[in-house]
Amino acid sequence: MWTYFVISFTQLFTLLIIVCVILPGEIPHILESIRRLKYRLSALIDPDFGLLEQLLSEQVLTPRECAKIRSQNTVFERNEVLLDYLASEDQCRKLLKALEQTCQRHIANYIIENGG
Repeated sequence: MWTYFVISFTQLFTLLIIVCVILPGEIPHILESIRRLKYRLSALIDPDFGLLEQLLSEQVLTPRECAKIRSQNTVFERNEVLLDYLASEDQCRKLLKALEQTCQRHIANYIIENGG
C-alpha cells in the first residue's frame, strides 16, 4: 500500500537545500566564503532569536562561547565573534542549517552564492 505525503513548497525547498547543500562534501569551501564575506555577514545575521541556541544544540558552539558572543554590545560585534569561532567546514554546514531553521535562508543563500 502506498503512503502519500503532502508537503508545501517551502518544505520542499528546504529539503532540496539540505540534500544539495548541507550534506557533507557538497560545498567544499563554505568556510572560505564566510571568511571573505565576514564584514557583510556581521551586518546581516540575526544571532539573537534562536541562532545561538541552535548552534549550541548542534555543538558548533560551547556554552562559554555562547556567553562570550552574548556579552558583546552590538549585533555587529556578536556576529564577528560568532564567525571567528567557525573553524571547520562541518561547523559552517551546521551554520547554514541553523540559518535555515531560524528563518534566515536568504543569508544561507548569500553564503552559498559567495555573496552573489
